[in-house]
Amino acid sequence: MRSLNKILVTGGAGYIGSITTHELINAGYDVIVFDNLYQGHVEAVHPKAVFVQGDLADTAAVKALFEAHDGIDGIMHFASYTLVGESMEKPLMYLRDNLVNAANLLEAAVAHGVTRFILSSTANLFDVPPDREFGVIDEQFPINPGSPYGESKFFIERMLHWFHRIYGLKYACLRYFNACGGLPDRGEDHYPETHLIPLVLQVALGQRPHVTIFGDDYPTRDGTCVRDYIHVVDLAHAHILALEALDRLQVRHYNLGNGTGYTVREVIETARQVTGHPIPAVVGPRRPGDPAVLVASSEAIRRELGWTPQYPDLKEIIRSAWDWHRTHPHGYGTR
Repeated sequence: MRSLNKILVTGGAGYIGSITTHELINAGYDVIVFDNLYQGHVEAVHPKAVFVQGDLADTAAVKALFEAHDGIDGIMHFASYTLVGESMEKPLMYLRDNLVNAANLLEAAVAHGVTRFILSSTANLFDVPPDREFGVIDEQFPINPGSPYGESKFFIERMLHWFHRIYGLKYACLRYFNACGGLPDRGEDHYPETHLIPLVLQVALGQRPHVTIFGDDYPTRDGTCVRDYIHVVDLAHAHILALEALDRLQVRHYNLGNGTGYTVREVIETARQVTGHPIPAVVGPRRPGDPAVLVASSEAIRRELGWTPQYPDLKEIIRSAWDWHRTHPHGYGTR
C-alpha cells in the first residue's frame, strides 16, 4: 500500500496543472485543486478533483483549505504569475507576489504536517548569453535568472532549501523548457498567448494573419532559434515520479526536456504538415536576449527515476495540440 493518497495541486485549473491533475487521478490519487482562476479555467478542472477557488495571497483562505482537507500527503505547486515579458514590466508582481504566495503555502503546509512538495520551476533560471552557440543545459549549469519571473522561481527554490533544513520538508524542483501539446479535452488556453506552437496554430485557425519569426541570422542550421519542446503529459508524469521518489531522495532538482532541439522554421513546417494550412511566416528583428540554442539535458531524472518522454516526436506533439485547438478554437470559452 502506497503512503501517498491525497495531493494538493495549486494552479490546478491552469494548463500544466490541470493536465497533471488528470494524470494524478488516472493514477488513483485523490486530488484537491486550489486556484484563483486568474489564468486558469474551471472547465479544465477534472470532475473527480475537489475544486476550491481561492488565492494564496489570502492567508485565511489558505488556512481554511488545510483545515477542511486534513491529511494532505503532498503538494504540487503550479500557481504563479508566469509571463516573462510581463515580469520585466511589473517586477514586484513576480518578485513579491510569487514569493509571498509560496511562503503562505509553505507556512500552512508545514503547520499541517505536509512533508512532500513539488515546485513547478523554469528553464528561465538559465539566462544563456545570446552569443553562446550551444545551449544544452544540465543541472550544473550556472543559475542566472533571465527575468524577475525566473528570479522569483529561484527565490522559491532557496526557500525550499531552508524549509528542508529546518522542517525536514522533502522537495523537488522541476525546471522545464517549452511545455506544449495537450489532451483531447484539455489544452493550452492563455491570454495573451506568447508560446510558439499555439501562436502557429492560431494562424492555421484563421485567427492571425501570420506568425512572426524573431530573427533568422542565428548560428543554427536554418538561421532561426533552436528550442526544446516537451509534451505536457510527459511533464505531468515527471511530477508524479518525483513526488513518489521523495521519501527516498529527499531533495532533487531536475531539468526536463526531450533533449532534442527544433528550429522555429522546423516547428512552423511541421505545423503546416499537421494542419494542412500554409501558415504564412514573416521575419522580424531578433528579441533581446534570445539565445541561439536552448536544449535541456534530462539525464539526471532519466537515470534516477527512469523517466522517459512518451511523446518525443515534434509532429505528434503538434498534432495533440492541434486536436485541442481545432475543437476549442476559443479555448474553454467554447465549452
